Amino acid sequence: MNPFFARLFGAGRFALLAVLLGVTLAGCGVNNIPTQEEAAKAKWSQVLNQYQRRADLIPNLVETVKGYAKQEAQVLEAVVAARARATSVQVPADIVTNPEAFKKFQEAQSQLSASLGRLLAISENYPDLKSNQNFLALQSQLEGTENRIAVARRDYIEAVQAYNTELRTFPGMIWANTLYKSNKPMETFTIAEETKRPPQVKF
Repeated sequence: MNPFFARLFGAGRFALLAVLLGVTLAGCGVNNIPTQEEAAKAKWSQVLNQYQRRADLIPNLVETVKGYAKQEAQVLEAVVAARARATSVQVPADIVTNPEAFKKFQEAQSQLSASLGRLLAISENYPDLKSNQNFLALQSQLEGTENRIAVARRDYIEAVQAYNTELRTFPGMIWANTLYKSNKPMETFTIAEETKRPPQVKF
């Protein structure tokens, strides 16, 4: 065979082999881990966005309640302090794979939810507050935000479950122990946080 055609044939076989290998690897799920990792990170961003939305609503809510219920200073101060703690918690880039940081974040948000629930409960004692248009608008926004938080948490939990399962099951565990050794299981919300009812904001 002509040397030129031999080289061409050899290069063609190599290219064909490379294509077949790529298809085989793709079929074996080599891309599943990074794909599911990115999906879980995107869902985590939505969780953060909704918690921030709630934090942004709280100052106006506190000021509105303060105008009608100044004597509830202790409750108001507790909400302000809980919000300060929740917004001051450091959210490192590796929080979803850092159990300690994730736990601190979750605890701070849980404490804020509890304080917010107490604040909303005192409105029952103030009919004028309950009928205030600004308060009604804020409580409606807060209700919507709490629902979005619940949905964002649920979506994140499902994405993390898929990612963590991929790391621990075949064939994902092969890639996790070879190509993706630095990938760690992601943290998720505890049962207490996930099943906790959001603050009741319907009046």
